[in-house]
Amino acid sequence: MTLKLAIAGAAGRMGRELARIVHGTEGCTLAGGLEAKGSPAVGADYGELIGVGKLGIAISDSPAQVIAAADGIVDFTVPAATLSLLSHTAGQKKIHVIGTTGIDAAGDAAIREAAASTCIIKTGNFSLGVNLLSALVKRAAAALGTEFDIEVLEMHHRNKIDAPSGTALLLGKSAADGREINLKDRSVRVRDGHTGARNTGDIGFATLRGGSVVGDHTVIFAGNGERLELRHVAESRELFARGAVKAALWAKGQKPGLYSMMDVLGLN
Repeated sequence: MTLKLAIAGAAGRMGRELARIVHGTEGCTLAGGLEAKGSPAVGADYGELIGVGKLGIAISDSPAQVIAAADGIVDFTVPAATLSLLSHTAGQKKIHVIGTTGIDAAGDAAIREAAASTCIIKTGNFSLGVNLLSALVKRAAAALGTEFDIEVLEMHHRNKIDAPSGTALLLGKSAADGREINLKDRSVRVRDGHTGARNTGDIGFATLRGGSVVGDHTVIFAGNGERLELRHVAESRELFARGAVKAALWAKGQKPGLYSMMDVLGLN
């Protein structure tokens, strides 16, 4: 049975990429597009917007209407928009694939609560390569021990609004899990001025922004006299879209719960 998917943030760069991938993927079909009230894209034919010809699917500003017409929604928007969709996806028991980053602890708690009613897949990155990197980082952190300092370096385009990136935090958590520590307790996000020596066991983050960089992440394990660097470079948003659609197809028939891309790929 074909999986009917809607796209939140339908007219954005990621929304259009997702729509093109859904339209071209066997086993799923584009069921709708959701935009904010007042968006100039509302009412436009989604097929014409993404360059595949008229599909007879008008972009809507009604979450209830869009979600009712679909089996699930793929959501790479902003925290407030994602959280506002939860009542609709949980209430209608529809799949909710979340690629939104920058969600705070209260938002994460709301997502966990909604996952009691429906299948939600949330991750900092839907790339297959990044999720494999995450698994490798966890193993390396466990094997190398605290004599190796861990730093997570990330760079994105100038328009990205949250830092560190969701992917950087995903990789930092993998490193912390490998060492069986709480990332929140050992995370260093800012260094400025006279900081003193680095504390053993901390996990540092450095953020770069500029140009049109899609995503560049490096996890550095720095020891005495040697350094190991594990890196992933994203060259196109298409890889995130393909991963998200793969996750949505995997979610079909799954029990309610909060899942990650690691579950989709069988890496947990």
